Amino acid sequence: MTDTLFSRIIAGELPSHKVYEDEKVYAFLDIHPLSRGHTLVIPKEPAETIDRLSDDSAAALGRALPRICRALLAATGARAFNVLQNNGSGAHQVVMHVHFHVIPKYEDGAGLGIGWPAKALDTEDGRALARAIAGKLEAG
Repeated sequence: MTDTLFSRIIAGELPSHKVYEDEKVYAFLDIHPLSRGHTLVIPKEPAETIDRLSDDSAAALGRALPRICRALLAATGARAFNVLQNNGSGAHQVVMHVHFHVIPKYEDGAGLGIGWPAKALDTEDGRALARAIAGKLEAG
């Protein structure tokens, strides 16, 4: 993985408004927030997408995210929030280092806006796809 903005923040080469840090996770305020309190939660491990992240770093993120979300709600007074995570430029990832956006949603509408063009799942395709995914998980 190449040097990224986030790896430079973790290394202390660039400033950030840190809200949390442990051995494997770093969290800081987004400098281009969608709403007040918009926080980025990143692993210290340099992985571009979540599928390339180690189990240890993924587990550390899983432990830290709920704690950060609770603190963010308490500090901002927001009552709702989104957790967003993009993988690859085709999925709107800009910084090629795994990161989660925790975005408070306020009653005035500030926060993340999402369009969700859902479609019905074809039963046969769903059955075949579920088997294929499960098979890949079993294979390791």
